[in-house]
Amino acid sequence: MDFYTKSAWIIPLIPLAAFLVLMALGRNYRKAGVLIGSLAALASFVMSVLVLLERLGPNAIDYEYSFDWISIGRFTIEIGFEVTNLTALMLIVITLVGLLVNVYSAGYMKNDERITVFYGYISLFTFSMLGLVLSDNMLSLYIFWELVGVCSFLLVGFWYTKPAAKAAAKKAFIVTRIGDAGLLIGILLLFWYMPEHALGFTMIESVFEGQGGTIATGITTVIALLIFLGAVGKSGQFPLHVWLPDAMEGPTPISALIHAATMVAAGVYLLARTFPILEASAFASDVVAYAGGFTALFAATIALAQSDLKRVLAYSTISQLGYMMMAIGLGSWTGGIFHLFTHAFFKALLFLAAGSVIHAVHTQNVKEMGGLFGRMRITAVTFGIGALALSGIPPLAGFWSKDAILTVALEQNPFLFAVGLAAALCTALYMTRAFVLVFLGKPSSRPEGGKAASAAKESPRTMTVPLVVLAVAAIAAGFVETPWNGWLGGWLAGEDAEAHGSAIAIVLSIVAAGAGVCLGWMFYGSGRLRPEAVKEAAPWLVRLLERKYYVDEAYELIFVRGLRALGSGLALFDTYVIGGLVKLAGSAAGYSGKVALRLQNGQIQTYSLAAIIGIIVLAVAIIGRRLLS
Repeated sequence: MDFYTKSAWIIPLIPLAAFLVLMALGRNYRKAGVLIGSLAALASFVMSVLVLLERLGPNAIDYEYSFDWISIGRFTIEIGFEVTNLTALMLIVITLVGLLVNVYSAGYMKNDERITVFYGYISLFTFSMLGLVLSDNMLSLYIFWELVGVCSFLLVGFWYTKPAAKAAAKKAFIVTRIGDAGLLIGILLLFWYMPEHALGFTMIESVFEGQGGTIATGITTVIALLIFLGAVGKSGQFPLHVWLPDAMEGPTPISALIHAATMVAAGVYLLARTFPILEASAFASDVVAYAGGFTALFAATIALAQSDLKRVLAYSTISQLGYMMMAIGLGSWTGGIFHLFTHAFFKALLFLAAGSVIHAVHTQNVKEMGGLFGRMRITAVTFGIGALALSGIPPLAGFWSKDAILTVALEQNPFLFAVGLAAALCTALYMTRAFVLVFLGKPSSRPEGGKAASAAKESPRTMTVPLVVLAVAAIAAGFVETPWNGWLGGWLAGEDAEAHGSAIAIVLSIVAAGAGVCLGWMFYGSGRLRPEAVKEAAPWLVRLLERKYYVDEAYELIFVRGLRALGSGLALFDTYVIGGLVKLAGSAAGYSGKVALRLQNGQIQTYSLAAIIGIIVLAVAIIGRRLLS
């Protein structure tokens, strides 16, 4: 009955095998590389579906298997895998989006000479994320966590001949290391204080859910905050969000994979997996909730003023991840996972549709597009569905998951509810702006921008079919959890499903989304309001949003230049102080050797004189000491 659940360890091994084969083949086997990568993704998806079907059965129980990995004296570290309803859901999200990205990349990356390497990196990335969600303890999760970071470095910097891509890859790697260091310290503290140094998720749940003084509240808070710091780095929360927009320098299929189903989802999954620790600390929960709410609104306002289509979507990802964090901080980890589930589909759809547009017009600037609806109808319609889902327009998927979060916020913290509504309004506004500027109006005919929008044509089927599949998911995925049917939350938590919902939250979220769409249309569609009027009335505000609140500049000034200045100072200290002392010691030894050499001249008279002088000095010292005493 649970055959596929027990065989779930094979799912990540399939893309790993594909990676090894593709790396062995090299660049010359282009078609074989596409075929091997895509078939591996398909096989992993099919197995994930079979695991999910078993988990949907009435008698499904969590399955865990581990074996001894490292033995040191009496202490043994185990490693293995665990299948729960949460991991089964994540397997579906990762493998489905990964499969569609593989298919899409066959068209998008067709002319790239390193396409085989690209598919190898995607396979390794998929293996890393699948290993992460199947891990049964914090140590193995951390190993895959770091491997995910390495893969993101390789993929963001895939076009390494571009200076911007190299810089973005380094930035992603360095910034996420800050969060990863915090997570490592949190795991070490957990290892130190857990009974028998256990790091398994089952043991963590039993210890912290029954918190009765086993681990002090202060230590629990520190551990929870350190784990959250790791999630802040991977999931792009303020202030470690700066790597995520720059990651757009990688190929667009990778943007979809990173922003929808893999890397950024890892932080949210981590908090859901360790939720009992967070729940045991009220202070840490508040920090997560307020940090998420702030990030949601902060990133949404920045997206209002961005001209790069992929960066608009990148900041929307940061904002939506803020919603997920806010939900978890407010005590609804199932609400956060529900939004992660729906967001994976409509955000992958938006990025792949954006890639289709970029593939056609060879520019990412929305102000240099326009009039593409008639030339790229499939891309335009699917992008519109994704934009409406992201904006929270009913009955699309994003509406139901966002409503679940806002309902919890209204019950637990009205202030964060207001923040969530403001972010929802901004989301609808910037997505309407993007859709109108890209697909409606007159085509741009800028002379310096490659192929003009007026000459664009629809992308090949390898790129449009994944868009259609994701559009269907963006429409239907939200119905697994509605105000009158709480099936998903009950299934994830292993409890009886309870309907949830608030008429006030539903109405206000629809009003906020509708107001955002109307404002966007009035500014950029109908022409009733002029965007220039805002710039004329508050140029400082527009400049502030365009410059992303000068966070990057602050990092440059405080950390980059500061560390360079410190490094230069240390280099000078090393050269002139440490090196000077070494040179002084060497010079002193050399000088004393020269003096001693002169004394050793072979003349008896000199030696006799030196002996007499020595006797006199010794006598004076002895007599002087006696007189003083």
